[in-house]
Amino acid sequence: MQTNKLQNRNMSLEDVLSQALTLEAEAIQSVVSKTPKELSEAARLIFASQGPLIVSGVGKSGHIARKVASTFCSLGKRAAFMHASEASHGDLGIIHEDSVVLVFSNSGETTELSDLLAFSKEYFIPLISITTSKLSTLGKSSQVAIAYGKVVEACVNGLAPTTSTTVSLALGDALAVGVSHLSGITPLDFRRYHPGGKLGARLFKVEDLMQTGDALPIVTGPTSMQDVILTMSGKGFGTAIVCEGDRPLGAITDGDMRRNIDRLWQSSANDIISGPPLTIEPKATAASALQLMYQEGITSIVVVEEGGRLAGLLHIHDCLRAGVDQ
Repeated sequence: MQTNKLQNRNMSLEDVLSQALTLEAEAIQSVVSKTPKELSEAARLIFASQGPLIVSGVGKSGHIARKVASTFCSLGKRAAFMHASEASHGDLGIIHEDSVVLVFSNSGETTELSDLLAFSKEYFIPLISITTSKLSTLGKSSQVAIAYGKVVEACVNGLAPTTSTTVSLALGDALAVGVSHLSGITPLDFRRYHPGGKLGARLFKVEDLMQTGDALPIVTGPTSMQDVILTMSGKGFGTAIVCEGDRPLGAITDGDMRRNIDRLWQSSANDIISGPPLTIEPKATAASALQLMYQEGITSIVVVEEGGRLAGLLHIHDCLRAGVDQ
C-alpha cells in the first residue's frame, strides 16, 4: 500500500501540490482493473430502471452524490439527490418502486444510512453502493457493491476526504457515461438538457444579425451574369439580390447558376431569377429564420421591411456564429 509522502513537513509547496495530484491520479487508475464487472452491472441496472435514480450520501460523500445526480440528469436519466439524514424524516417518499438507489460512503458504516438501507431492503429497491469495501455494512446491503479499496488521502495528515472523494466522483461519472451510452444519447439530446446560456441567442431578432448597407450583394435586373458573379464572389454570401430601386425582385444563388449553365454567359440577372425571393421581416426571431432556411434548403434569406423595401440579408452562418438554434 502507498504511503503518504505529504506527511513529510520538509517538502516544498510545489512538491506537495504535485504529490497530491499524483496520489489522486494513481488512485483513479488503480480502480480501473478492480471494478469493471460491478460498474457494468450497475450501469445496466440503472439503465433498465423506469423510475428516477435516487443518489444519496452524507458529508463529503453527500456533495459527490449531489454532483453525480446532476450529471445523470444532464445525460438524460432522471435522478434526484437525497441526503441520507433527511431520508429518516420523510424524504424516503421520493423513492419509486421502480427506482434504483445509489449510495456513496467511504467507510460504508455511516450511521445515517441505516433507515435508507432498511427501507430499500423492505421494499425490494435495488441498491448500488460506491464504497471502500464489499464487507462493510453498506457493501453487504447492496445488490451491487462497487468497492474501490483503501486509498491514501491526498492530505498532509492523511485524514481529510480528498483522494477517496475523487475516486468516488470518477466512478459515479463513469456510471453516468455508461448509462448514457446504453441510452444512445446524442448531442441534440445533450443540448436539450442544457438550454442554459442560450436565452440570449433565442431572443435575437433578424435585424440584430442581418447584413446591411455596403455588405449586401445587390445587382439590378439588367446586370450581366459576369458582373453578378463578380458581386457574389466579392461579398462572399453565395447569393446576389436582384433589386429595382429599394425593392428586391429575386435572388440568384450558386444553384441557380448551375441550373442555367448552358445560357449563363449570354444572360442578365433578370433572365436567371425565377420569381420573388423568400423573405422575412427584421423583427422576426433569428431562430424562426434559421428554421425557415433549413426547411427550404437555402443558406440565406432576404430581409424586407413593411412595404417590401430591402432591409438586409441574413446568412445561416450569421445565426450559427451567434449561437442561434432552431
